[in-house]
Amino acid sequence: MTTQLETDFSFKKSTSKALAYDQQHLWHPYSSMKRPKESNDSVAHEQAVWPVASAKGVYLTLADGTQLIDGMSSWWCTVHGYSHPRMVKAISDQAASLSHVMFGGLTHEPAINLAYKLVQLTPAGLNKVFLSDSGSVAVEVAVKMAIQYQQARGLSGKTKLIALNKGYHGDTLGAMALCDPTTGMHHLFSGLLAQQYFIREPKIAFGQPWNDDDIEPLRECLEQNHHNIAALILEPIVQGAGGMRFYHPEYLKQARQLCDEYDVLLIADEIATGFGRSGKLFACEHSNITPDILCVGKALTAGYMTLAATLTTDLIAETISAGEAGCFMHGPTFMANPLACAAANESLSLLIENDWQGQVQRLEKGLEVGLAPARKLDAVADVRVLGAIGVIEMNAAVDMKKIQPACIEQGVWLRPFGRLVYIMPAYVMSEKELEGLTAGILKVLKSGAF
Repeated sequence: MTTQLETDFSFKKSTSKALAYDQQHLWHPYSSMKRPKESNDSVAHEQAVWPVASAKGVYLTLADGTQLIDGMSSWWCTVHGYSHPRMVKAISDQAASLSHVMFGGLTHEPAINLAYKLVQLTPAGLNKVFLSDSGSVAVEVAVKMAIQYQQARGLSGKTKLIALNKGYHGDTLGAMALCDPTTGMHHLFSGLLAQQYFIREPKIAFGQPWNDDDIEPLRECLEQNHHNIAALILEPIVQGAGGMRFYHPEYLKQARQLCDEYDVLLIADEIATGFGRSGKLFACEHSNITPDILCVGKALTAGYMTLAATLTTDLIAETISAGEAGCFMHGPTFMANPLACAAANESLSLLIENDWQGQVQRLEKGLEVGLAPARKLDAVADVRVLGAIGVIEMNAAVDMKKIQPACIEQGVWLRPFGRLVYIMPAYVMSEKELEGLTAGILKVLKSGAF
């Protein structure tokens, strides 16, 4: 029996020893636990990890002192950069008074203040706030809300959802059932996942002329199946992990109208786009619509804690509460964690005080200028920018074991996937830092190290 827990895996003492233990015991996202030297498969070749000792502003500092400009905002969340003094203080102060308390039968100031801010900032009419611990769970909550709402109305047959091809909504079971049926790897879990309706993704890009033909797959699906559809779920304007695609705002506007016409709820998954990333505070604003249910996460806490929220209308909340169960059937242990709520409150205050719109507009201009030369490269299929999102789409999938080390040599941290080399910088990134980031990427692509 172990009587003491001692560790000796300090990067300062021995980085190699710590990494060896990491490789043997830590399972990283989308990675194989089969050691690369024992395998020829492509997943195993992506096993390399780089040890981060600290982070400040938009820089990651590795154990050997190497500094990298973070072009990913740690999967799109650290909008105010790392080690921001106000964020650190907000969490520290909260930890000293109340780090956690169950939310069943109890409440606290950070949660109440956060609900107030979210109701004020989100599209009009979303007055009820359910707090959870991750984006995937926020989607699960949204799905349960939609189904429980329909059941409370006496429409128990409405249990299915419509989702878009090329969409991504998370890695938990309910969320995964709504991801693209091909890239979402549904076949691995086909016996377990709920079967949903999938329709063709929007084809008309942001900024291109609109054509009503683009909405026809959704119209046809609703016309034929609305009697057993509870909701349509989509990522407004920007399809993220399914391809970093930017589609026409008119699609979202007409989707809202069709959902109303066929008595189906609209769920907007703004976990990636919320809080300014697309150039609007929420991507739904590009189409001037309010969804019935809204999911937010990632930038909500600026990456300092894990937290997400699902917002809905008074009508939906009251209908659910008047139904058979008499309540909404969900309650995570760490729901409304005070530390996370404190971080979210400070992040939202910083967002407004720092003029997020001006920050994002500056980044958009810098990305357009910095990435434009990539259009001349033979290996590049497309370059597109929207808000604080920059995408270089290659003609063929990149080789992670080549491109990531090449980026690190240029002082850049990226996490490309498939054919996409993309950037989602922190809003606080300076023009000079952005120039360095884009220049480093271009050097890598021109070198052919991908």
